[in-house]
Amino acid sequence: MANPADPKIKIRGLRKSFGRKVVLDGLDLDVMPGESVVIIGGSGTGKSVLLKHIIGLLFPDAGTVEVDGMQPARLGNRQITEFRRKFGMSFQEGALFDSMTVRQNVAFPLQRLTRLTRAQIVERVDACLEMVHLEGDAAEKMPAQLSGGMRRRVGFARAIAHEPEILLFDEPTTGLDPVTTAVVGEVIAEIREKTRATTVTISHDLQSAFKIGDRIAMLHGGKIIAAAPPREFQHLQDPRVQQFLRGSSEGPLTEAAG
Repeated sequence: MANPADPKIKIRGLRKSFGRKVVLDGLDLDVMPGESVVIIGGSGTGKSVLLKHIIGLLFPDAGTVEVDGMQPARLGNRQITEFRRKFGMSFQEGALFDSMTVRQNVAFPLQRLTRLTRAQIVERVDACLEMVHLEGDAAEKMPAQLSGGMRRRVGFARAIAHEPEILLFDEPTTGLDPVTTAVVGEVIAEIREKTRATTVTISHDLQSAFKIGDRIAMLHGGKIIAAAPPREFQHLQDPRVQQFLRGSSEGPLTEAAG
């Protein structure tokens, strides 16, 4: 049994390059059980690359990624499939199946990953949609009939459907207007409170980050250069942190895509 005093996710010296482009360069990060960590950083700093290492879609060139003491890079095909069941992932833009209704999208992981009966799946889907505030006739709509914010919330419902231990949110508010961004942030905060899952979110949106994060970690130059609770983070004196907080998109924070 895992020790609750140990990190749920433990990353040490993580390095990853694509060709000559070094994206992650000796990154260290701990995420404790039940903690919500939001990783922020400029465009192209490797936030999505880091997330893919955590779930085992990418493997390090050097260093280690451990989840509950397991290193995905050392797991065989069958083991890595079982390992990934620990996770629920919400992709950018929702990444819904266009040919499926909202209900079918949310039911998909339950049909693939569980042995629930049809009635149990219907009950679980309804519970998940209620958790993200999509009740009524929304369940029978197609993704094309939904607003951007609604599609994100369907993605959240699908991510939590099989009751994963770890939730990963990949830029959940990108492209949304300020009002919808605030709503989505509130929904993520509610999901965290109700599921108690360990949560890692990558975002460039500071308002949402401060709302949903127990701790904010900043990725720059391939490393985590600062990590602190939201209130403390705002007062860190590192000039790179302060530049990001001021909302500047110019200067050293803007890096080549990776």
